[in-house]
Amino acid sequence: MQETDTRLAPTGEEFTDLSLAQDLRQLADEARTLAQAEFAFQKSRAAFVGGETKTIALLLVVALVVVFFAVMALVVGTVIALGPVLGPWGAMAVVTVALLAIAVFSALSAKARLKRMMAIAGNGNKT
Repeated sequence: MQETDTRLAPTGEEFTDLSLAQDLRQLADEARTLAQAEFAFQKSRAAFVGGETKTIALLLVVALVVVFFAVMALVVGTVIALGPVLGPWGAMAVVTVALLAIAVFSALSAKARLKRMMAIAGNGNKT
């Protein structure tokens, strides 16, 4: 046979008769507490993101500086390597012309992509 546990059944004394106004006040208090906790969480999250963004930006600057020096080392090494073959002036001229050609090609490619992007974005706005 099963015995019923009378402790699970609430008695009249255990109920607190809350009115609707008290329920709404309690709900408002809980909502305020939740909003304050959410605000504190978002504030700490924003502080974390801000700190990490500064660190990431600094690391990217360091990486760009190192890449710049690596490219300069490559250019100087290429001039030195071509020096015995073409002479110092010829090596300097060849490396300079090659770098200018790369720069012109990159600029023309960027201009073509910009023109294409503007054409696509312009058509999207007109329709």
